Amino acid sequence: LEIVVTILNENDNSPEFAKQNLTKTVPEDTKVNTTIVARTDLSASDADLDIIYYELTTIVMGTDGYFAIKGVNNPEIYLQKTLDYEKFKSTTLVLYARDRPVDSTDITHTATATINIVIEQADTKPPWFLPCTFINTDKSVCISSPYAGRVNMAEMSTEPLALEPGPLYAIDPDYTLNEKIVYSIVGGDPDKVFSVGADTGNLTMNKVATAPDSYLLQVMATQVNNIQKYAIVSVEIKVINKSDYPPHFESRIYNGIVSVGLAPRSFVFRAGDPSSPLMITAMDDDFPDV
Repeated sequence: LEIVVTILNENDNSPEFAKQNLTKTVPEDTKVNTTIVARTDLSASDADLDIIYYELTTIVMGTDGYFAIKGVNNPEIYLQKTLDYEKFKSTTLVLYARDRPVDSTDITHTATATINIVIEQADTKPPWFLPCTFINTDKSVCISSPYAGRVNMAEMSTEPLALEPGPLYAIDPDYTLNEKIVYSIVGGDPDKVFSVGADTGNLTMNKVATAPDSYLLQVMATQVNNIQKYAIVSVEIKVINKSDYPPHFESRIYNGIVSVGLAPRSFVFRAGDPSSPLMITAMDDDFPDV
């Protein structure tokens, strides 16, 4: 008598991950669709030889939608959306491995693996001149205001020029990198009247200004490691005549007279001479003919 015994495989084992905890560092400028964690690092095994079904979830609020798996049977994790270090610097993913489809009514065993993603800041932003104003809510773009200063005509200043709203100063907004920045004048000074300190940003004079025209300088801040990362700001330097004397009034005391009930904006007349409007005048010895 020949007896054939067929052993039925019962689903009595859970899937298993080789590693239940993984940490990956991802540069901020990683291209979309790039593989973040390879399939071989995430595939689960099942002693019952069942087909494994995967599902990826994000457990950190505000960071969902950036990472995904290639398919329900392919746990390879790839980048689905452009990263921004200013929005978040890390997140945590949970990968589920099931031996039955999600909607199955059969007994299902599940395993989980945790993937910690650390975002590494990349050199993505050009320098910013300070102070500047953010023009978007995520603070990724900051627009600086023009600088302004003045010099005396035909007078040589040996000190750095005082500017408003402050000294020329630019930063690398990729602050964890903080790349070195150098300064240069790239326009608005054909006569080479001014110089800018490459390392300091201090604006100084090479020679006197002999014309009353203003200078509208274009100053560039460039990252040393990448000349394509730069910013340009305008600096208006007004050339004025030097003032040696303060203005003074022609008289120390002025006396006027008004009548009761006069309408607003009516003239005030000179006391003792009600037919002549009261005039208050000042003089400046720097301009004797004016």
